[in-house]
Amino acid sequence: MDHKSEQIGKPLITLDGISLRIGDTMLLPGTSWEIREGENWAILGSNGSGKSALARAIKGDIPHVRGKLLRHDPEAAGTRIGYVAFELQEEILLREDRNEEARFFGGNKGHALTAGEMLLRDDGNPTIIDRLVKLLGLYPLLEHGLRTLSNGEFRKILIARALLRSPKLLILDDPFAGLDVGSRELLAATVTDLMNHGTQMILVTQRIEEVIPGISHVLLIQGGRVARTGRRSDVITPEQMKSFQSERKPALEKRLPALPLPAERTTTDATTDLLVEMKHVTVAYGDLAVFERLDWTVRRGENWAVVGPNGSGKTTLLGMITGDNLQAYANEVYLFGKKRGEGESIWDIRRRLGVVSPELQLQYRYPIPAREVIISGFFDSIGLYRTATKEQAALADQWLEFLGVTDKAHRPFNRLSYGEKRLMLIARAMVKSPELLILDEPCQGLDQSNRKMVLALMQSIGSEGSTDLIYITHHQEELIPCITHVLKLQKAGYEVIRCAAGPDRPEVNFLQKAAR
Repeated sequence: MDHKSEQIGKPLITLDGISLRIGDTMLLPGTSWEIREGENWAILGSNGSGKSALARAIKGDIPHVRGKLLRHDPEAAGTRIGYVAFELQEEILLREDRNEEARFFGGNKGHALTAGEMLLRDDGNPTIIDRLVKLLGLYPLLEHGLRTLSNGEFRKILIARALLRSPKLLILDDPFAGLDVGSRELLAATVTDLMNHGTQMILVTQRIEEVIPGISHVLLIQGGRVARTGRRSDVITPEQMKSFQSERKPALEKRLPALPLPAERTTTDATTDLLVEMKHVTVAYGDLAVFERLDWTVRRGENWAVVGPNGSGKTTLLGMITGDNLQAYANEVYLFGKKRGEGESIWDIRRRLGVVSPELQLQYRYPIPAREVIISGFFDSIGLYRTATKEQAALADQWLEFLGVTDKAHRPFNRLSYGEKRLMLIARAMVKSPELLILDEPCQGLDQSNRKMVLALMQSIGSEGSTDLIYITHHQEELIPCITHVLKLQKAGYEVIRCAAGPDRPEVNFLQKAAR
């Protein structure tokens, strides 16, 4: 089928019957699509549909195996196409890890690369850098090492980096993921301003609500193929969107009886109801304090949401619990009634925790089969180095079936889509039935169907009482009814909010105003 859009300007990029392949998987066979000057496109599709692969093919990062891909304007070549995606963040952090190892073994520890240095070393024009820094509010981040940035802060730096070369075409793959309300609004306004000044956009997303007003055209992927292309008003219709949103899985409520049985616990300490206790905790990097004199207690039977703008310390706070932030040992932090650093090992703690986070996802960079990633949750390892029991393997298979990803069991984790990776990490966290489940934006990167399923799953887990939740989110609609308390972090301090039961609670209706 030849998908043509209404002609506005000259052709910029033409795809004529192309097919893509990643490893042994064929994607979007026989795709035809034309991008013309003056058009701003959204690629809309569910998790694993091939939308990111299509964007990367336009950039020139993935070869097409059939058909033709024509760039009619030399300025639309790969060097003049800006690209921002989570995978790019992975690549930069991996390169920085290798550089840090080389410095260490060479006896020259030096200092970690800062956000400002990364922008300058890309031969950016200082005037343009200054304008972008002001526009995106990046001044407070420039002296931070890349490893100290939150996921949302890193995304802002990547967008500024992509804009340094004044690209002819800018591809933004799920750009709003990990951003607080204020940052999402700022980014949407920034992207709109760029479009108004002549930078063409391709926005890749699974959220219909993220197709910002300046997007003129939409390419919709359904059933593994390009289902429709054209003007926004012709593609985003109530009938088309109803079909798009219902194409995936049946409602989770109909599947809850098949919820995998929890693994047997052997570590629960019934002598204390304290899961987490922090007393006068202060975390700082140099002269920059992330938070100061924080007092926080999490008890059994409580489910906490942790909210706040990017950079307020949410991910740092979770690192104090998981042990990923070494400043936990310089503070008074208690886990399961025991003080951090007094006799327990990090493995003793992790056996009782389940974790889902963008940072954990970054650690799985190698071609490990997805099923092994899930099984590794029993051993809290990155990769599988021990033989699983039959019971452990069977429980992993139950989670694959429950989440509707059995067909991805043997696919390398690093070849899964962003959303598919997130589902695998949720299964990895839950196979051992943890006492405390830590969720750092678990719905980030998920399409609407999977998002609803995960939220219903988290509600089921949190309301049963055997596993308690600590849950970070930037989205009001993701504050599930089982949340009993909110820790609201702010640049100037923090606030603890106790919640009434139920979904309509005025005390948690604050995220829409946060960070503005």
